[in-house]
Amino acid sequence: MEIVKGFSKLSKEAKQEWLINNYCANPEKSLELLKSYNHDDARIQKLHDEFIENTVSNYFLPFGVAPNFVINGKIKCIPLAIEESSVVAAAAKAAGFWAERGGFKANVLSKEKIGHVHFVWRGKNPDDLFAFFEKNKQKFFSATESLTANMRKRGGGIMDLRIKDKTDLEPNFYQLEGTFNTVDSMGANFINSLLEEFSKVLEQEISTAEELEQEDRSVEIIMCILSNFTPNCLVRAEVSCPVDSLAMEGVTGEEFVQKFINAIKVAEIEPYRAVTHNKGIMNGIDSVILATGNDFRAVEACVHAYASKDGKYTSLSHANVKDGNFSFWIEVPISVGTVGGITKLHPMVKFAHEILGNPNADELMEVIAVAGLAQNFSAIRSLVTTGIQKGHMKMHLLNILNQLEATSDEKKQIVAYFKDKIVSHSAAVEIFEKIRGQKTSVNN
Repeated sequence: MEIVKGFSKLSKEAKQEWLINNYCANPEKSLELLKSYNHDDARIQKLHDEFIENTVSNYFLPFGVAPNFVINGKIKCIPLAIEESSVVAAAAKAAGFWAERGGFKANVLSKEKIGHVHFVWRGKNPDDLFAFFEKNKQKFFSATESLTANMRKRGGGIMDLRIKDKTDLEPNFYQLEGTFNTVDSMGANFINSLLEEFSKVLEQEISTAEELEQEDRSVEIIMCILSNFTPNCLVRAEVSCPVDSLAMEGVTGEEFVQKFINAIKVAEIEPYRAVTHNKGIMNGIDSVILATGNDFRAVEACVHAYASKDGKYTSLSHANVKDGNFSFWIEVPISVGTVGGITKLHPMVKFAHEILGNPNADELMEVIAVAGLAQNFSAIRSLVTTGIQKGHMKMHLLNILNQLEATSDEKKQIVAYFKDKIVSHSAAVEIFEKIRGQKTSVNN
């Protein structure tokens, strides 16, 4: 095998040929697979090919919907893109459950995004740097007016600028920190462009600052970059109802609520549980973010950092009882956009926004937080009643049967067989072999 040069300049067909000839045991079958995932519409396929570099095919995820979400009094159908078996079913179940109990309430608490010019300044007295900045602060705004004009028209722009002294962490290390409101866009390009311009203003102004000693009139720019940690881009979602209305699964409302709150407390105090607990929340959040063409990696990184903001990783959701009412809520930092990126390019992303009523960024933040809370409620409800595996494995059963290449008739028989039984991979294989009358080589 040799290092390939100029790969990105090859045609898509040439990339496919190189890939399968060098890495696939059956090139003909592999080429057939790659081509089978291409879109029949050449225009749509061209869009997909140009989203990233070195495209050789498409990768499909199921696109499902969870209806009956009542959010702030309006009925919503939430789109979710995910491969995990039980996520959409759990979201839909929670939606129906809470639709009968007043629905979900959601609101955006704050919408502030952050970026930094990281730099080195070797001056003797930090107070001199702060005094210089305050004297020249307005120049950073005026120098970037052309970049912020459109955003300001929409009600956003630069919220504030400040110098932060980080020399206790690293000698001579400072930050020019900007906070921004990017309205309905995620805003990464907007923020990064401003930060790079800020660095030029900083270098220029400090080089001629008469209030500084000659030897202090220089900075070394390390980098200019937004932060995906946006703890002040925050949305809250909650549900509440009388405790008595939560009787289910053979338990009273009081018994269920006590079990539920105890489960939440475990996630609040035990990081091992909190990680799995929050992962379940992200099942709902990531699914909507993917469906709506947003950056789930940025949100994941931010949310988990937020869960650790007080020095210990803990639960993102919380619950309590007050005056006979049960409340369950979540506050999460969600930075997303409804304009820019692929939101107006990817046909399925456009469709997802359409079925949500073409929301603005605030409304999408609310939907996403609700999806996370709904997912969490369904998971905790299962854990403290029937157990998590009963529902999950029922949904996973079809995956097992597809792996076994079961026929439609075989699937019907096996699904019926497990109607009142616990599903396991070995049990599914056993009944499949019994119905078909032969052994299979498929492993767990």
